[in-house]
Amino acid sequence: MATGGRTVPRRSRTTPSTRRRGSASSRDRCHQSKPRAETMRIGIIGAGHIGGNVAHQAVRVGHEVILSFSRDPATLRAFASGLGDRAAVGTPREVVASADLTVLAVPWGVVGLALEQAGPLDGRLVVDTTNQFGSGPGPAPGQTAAAFNASRMPEARYTKSFNTMTSGFQAAVAGRSGHSRVVQWLCGDDEEAKKVVAGFVESLGYAPVDLGGVADCAVMESPRRPNAVYGEEYRLADALAVVDAVRAGRPIPPTPAYR
Repeated sequence: MATGGRTVPRRSRTTPSTRRRGSASSRDRCHQSKPRAETMRIGIIGAGHIGGNVAHQAVRVGHEVILSFSRDPATLRAFASGLGDRAAVGTPREVVASADLTVLAVPWGVVGLALEQAGPLDGRLVVDTTNQFGSGPGPAPGQTAAAFNASRMPEARYTKSFNTMTSGFQAAVAGRSGHSRVVQWLCGDDEEAKKVVAGFVESLGYAPVDLGGVADCAVMESPRRPNAVYGEEYRLADALAVVDAVRAGRPIPPTPAYR
């Protein structure tokens, strides 16, 4: 992997959190009060709209990023160069080997190809930002897209996030403070992995809110529709009410409106 004239050194396969499973209270799982915010090396597989915004925000707050998986390598190199000396370019396999956390941000139809190029994901933290639009294999009836994608990478420490809002909106609201901070929803079955992802989300200037496991996250998945959070802005207090409703099996409260 190279950025400009330097090679990015490999890191060990130890991630910021090594315990695969854990338990936490319902409210702690919703919003981590003390998320991890140390500098991380973030791998991006697919540096388009969503992946590109994650890369921008990560560099802005001091993380390193490694970008991969583009039909136009020259464009990818130019994008990395524009991000500065905290950005590098590599193959998906190099990204997985070197990153503390890998963001999968490719179109739905090429998820399989991206995972093939990424290689073994044993114990690796993966954040899936994809939504089920376009061609490609999909979930069984009643199965969430998150559960389906998690089954495609069973050895990864899978979490889903950054998928409910457009990249432009995510860029515009990153870094808000106090009660105006905008929620990034997340889900996954690995509690410790979600703590690390929540810390990363928090470091970018969003409020991480955990909806639970991959089987219970349908409200954060496409398409935009009633009784779902996909495509909507949420702030923390309203988001926690959604979590309570989802866990109780009730319809979520009406979509909030903010001035």
